[in-house]
Amino acid sequence: MIIRLPALKNLFVILVTFSIFFCSFSQMNPEQCSEPEQLWDKISQYFIPPEQYKASYGEYRPLLEFYDGQPVSTSLQWDLRRKEILERWHQMLGGWPPLIKKQDPEILETIIKEGYIQHKIRFEWVPGQNTEGYLLIPHGAVNKPAVITVFYEPETAIGGKENNFLDFSLKLTRRGFVTLSLGTDGSRALTGAHALYYPGIGNSQQEPLSVMAYASANAWYLLASLPEVDPERIGIMGHSYGGKWALFASALFEKFACAVWSDPGIVFDESRPNVNYWEPWYLGYYPPPWERTWQRVDNRISGARGTYPLLVEEGHDLHELHALMAPRPFLVSGGSEDPPERWIPLNHTIAVNRLLGFENRVAMTNRPSHSQNQESNEQIFNFLEYFLKYGGIFREQ
Repeated sequence: MIIRLPALKNLFVILVTFSIFFCSFSQMNPEQCSEPEQLWDKISQYFIPPEQYKASYGEYRPLLEFYDGQPVSTSLQWDLRRKEILERWHQMLGGWPPLIKKQDPEILETIIKEGYIQHKIRFEWVPGQNTEGYLLIPHGAVNKPAVITVFYEPETAIGGKENNFLDFSLKLTRRGFVTLSLGTDGSRALTGAHALYYPGIGNSQQEPLSVMAYASANAWYLLASLPEVDPERIGIMGHSYGGKWALFASALFEKFACAVWSDPGIVFDESRPNVNYWEPWYLGYYPPPWERTWQRVDNRISGARGTYPLLVEEGHDLHELHALMAPRPFLVSGGSEDPPERWIPLNHTIAVNRLLGFENRVAMTNRPSHSQNQESNEQIFNFLEYFLKYGGIFREQ
């Protein structure tokens, strides 16, 4: 049995700091001492908006103002503003049931792999609803960083499909992370929809993306209970559908240390069919049967149901959720749905971080296509290694 030492995470910080200090005054090979610094050199450019987007804020609602228009100029005022945003979104999306903090996962299958152990597990992630996923643990892991990966089904992230650069859990585990791969295929088998509904698809009390965020919070408690995992170094990531899921999970649950959102459409954009938050499996829930009630006219959506049209009517957008991350770092791995002009809404969260005294917390990379590729994966992994393995120790403040 592996026993967690209460002071182990503090010891980790001390050891990392000492190793950096020692490398500065020793004759050791720099390759053995400077991995955090090398990682920062690789990712530092991701935090710099292109010149044409610097200090551009567009028509998004200001974040450094309360909803009544009063200015936010101190960190204490931001704490109140953050609470206001979070409460408003929970009110509109539907409040969460109590979190399931005591997890007792059932191990369904264990396979010893080269360098790690793969457990297929079952646990309760929504009251009365179990899910199955894959827990990957490097051999000998103690107090390691961890990442939850989310997608349509959990097999893709562990390498169960042909190589499409979505085997995030497998690749991260090989880099020393504990990973938990989750999907909603179990829900689809019951409801016919790739989403979560509580208490059921016919009478959901929350918008599906809020339920999925809630389920991820319960998965966080599962990982945090493991002696192999440092609860202060747990992140979440996902691509496309999983990117939407990871965005809402990390924004609405502040215990995630950092996040990666891969091309989900990080703001409402009705001109793009794939940035489809108005659908009933995202923010446009209503009891089925579902039919296409909406239509696009001049790149605007009319006739949507659920919470989505109310959010738009009242001037809300997802940049408000981005700001709930501050000062936690996040990376937008942008593709066709999140091009460079998404820096405009991201600038709002950069401003919040600056008010709090932090720089280099909001990052974006860009590629032409929606699909992930080897380069974008490397960017993601470097980001997660830097912030979860090393805590961003070379980041300038």
